[in-house]
Amino acid sequence: MKKHIIRIAAVLLVALSACKKSFLDEKVYSIFTPAVLVDSLAFDAAVVGVQSQYALWHTIVGDPYDSEGWLCVWQMGTDVAYNKEIADLDPFAIPYTNYENLTSTDPAALFAWKWAYNIINNCNVIIANIGDPKLVMGQQNKDNIKGEACFYRAVAYNTLATVFGKVPLITAPSIGPKTDFVRAPLADVNKLIVADLTFAKTGLPPIEGVKSNSGGKMYARANRSMASQLLAEVYLRMGGNDALAEAECDAVINSGDFSLTTARYGIRATQPGDAFSDMFIYGNERRSQGNREAIWVYEMEDPTTVVGGVGVVSSANFPGFIFGDPQQLRVWGSRYYRQAGMLLCDSLGGRGISRMALTDWVLHDLYGNNDMRNSQYNIRRVWYYNNPSFPLYGQAVVPGPGIDTNRAIVPITMKWAQYNHLARGPSYMIKDIILMRLGETYLLKAEAQLKQSNLAGAATTLNILRARANAAPITATDVTMDFILDERVRELVAEENRRMTLMRTGTLLSRVVGRGQKITGLTANQLLLPIPELEIQLNKDAVLDQNPGY
Repeated sequence: MKKHIIRIAAVLLVALSACKKSFLDEKVYSIFTPAVLVDSLAFDAAVVGVQSQYALWHTIVGDPYDSEGWLCVWQMGTDVAYNKEIADLDPFAIPYTNYENLTSTDPAALFAWKWAYNIINNCNVIIANIGDPKLVMGQQNKDNIKGEACFYRAVAYNTLATVFGKVPLITAPSIGPKTDFVRAPLADVNKLIVADLTFAKTGLPPIEGVKSNSGGKMYARANRSMASQLLAEVYLRMGGNDALAEAECDAVINSGDFSLTTARYGIRATQPGDAFSDMFIYGNERRSQGNREAIWVYEMEDPTTVVGGVGVVSSANFPGFIFGDPQQLRVWGSRYYRQAGMLLCDSLGGRGISRMALTDWVLHDLYGNNDMRNSQYNIRRVWYYNNPSFPLYGQAVVPGPGIDTNRAIVPITMKWAQYNHLARGPSYMIKDIILMRLGETYLLKAEAQLKQSNLAGAATTLNILRARANAAPITATDVTMDFILDERVRELVAEENRRMTLMRTGTLLSRVVGRGQKITGLTANQLLLPIPELEIQLNKDAVLDQNPGY
């Protein structure tokens, strides 16, 4: 009876309390809005969030942004790669080989636009709040946080300016719907990028000064050399700032923080290979692993040791921020296992599908004799039958009748050919992603010297790279923009965003002549991407102009 009374009383208590308005009051136990940016931990978390957004460029998965097709967008239809996939199986990348299909509804253009403005808005939140005079935080810490936000905002705006041209300029946090955007003059966009990177150069520490709150090294976080290298590229894109671009390159080269990889190192130093290929081996790519050439490495983490579990990848420095599985191995790798006499194995790179392949120009016309960057450790050209039960076991696969040279037995870059040993899937990758290294700094410097008519200086700069690669030296008479763009491929193929390089230099149309393959419909209009039609339609209170030709 007593228990029965207690139950009735409990029901009445709940019923009575439900009649009060206070019962409906929300209790918020955790939030993440600009209002919570009140200390260094909160700002650090905000910057990590921006970094995770940036990572989507390299790691997106799922519909409608198929990660394989997305990666192909920035390589196919240029001078370095072409589409190996059956057209109806790769709709995402079709407009970037068959350009007549590139329209204002293109999903890749829409993703690039949204990706950039998501980063910009979150950086705007950080920059606005770090300037709050009531914020109690050391000035150096403030400058570091603002420097990172300025750097990533500059990355986003530079991407927009390169691929779209004029774009809306937004420098304050978005606090509500806005439907009256207009495209700002490119000069204004460039001015903000330069201002952001100029601050980042001073606000950010050198690479050895990038530390966590506990004092440990955080090499994946932004450093001042990253800002200088991007600023050099921006100055070159803008034109008329070539001496400034050269000075930024010199700031990186002369910093003493970096050096070209000229000797074997790392986990395979005693195995067959060469110094150039060592940089791209999983376990060698980070500064902490001996890579002194790397300026910016996006460090991926073993998902078995971080929050998220099988099938995801987290940032090494920030476990718990989950991205997709990078697909570089899959799109660049060969389908050798489809060839009779070949078995799937980790030493050959696992389950690639050869969605795109190096052009004949890269394979047959680009490299000179003895160029290390063309060695068997950097470009695999020969495959050997590896099925012990096959009559030709151990012999080289010779192209001929019955040999699939379209998808299976094709040369591949070895920069992405390392199999994921964690058995999380047949094709996924946990390799770190090298985003900036000193080799490119020399290439940017040579470009700046060429534009200042200092051909002898440019030749000297390029010969530093060529000497590292055992390539024949050049003279001033060899230096042209075409030669520098060739040298970028020798050095950076499958690393750089080739489409953006050719868009930045205005050479996409001219460079595919005699080099590109399976390309149709390319005109001068494709030097810029279309403004996404969805953004134009949503912008109902102002005109968001479309780029010509779309």
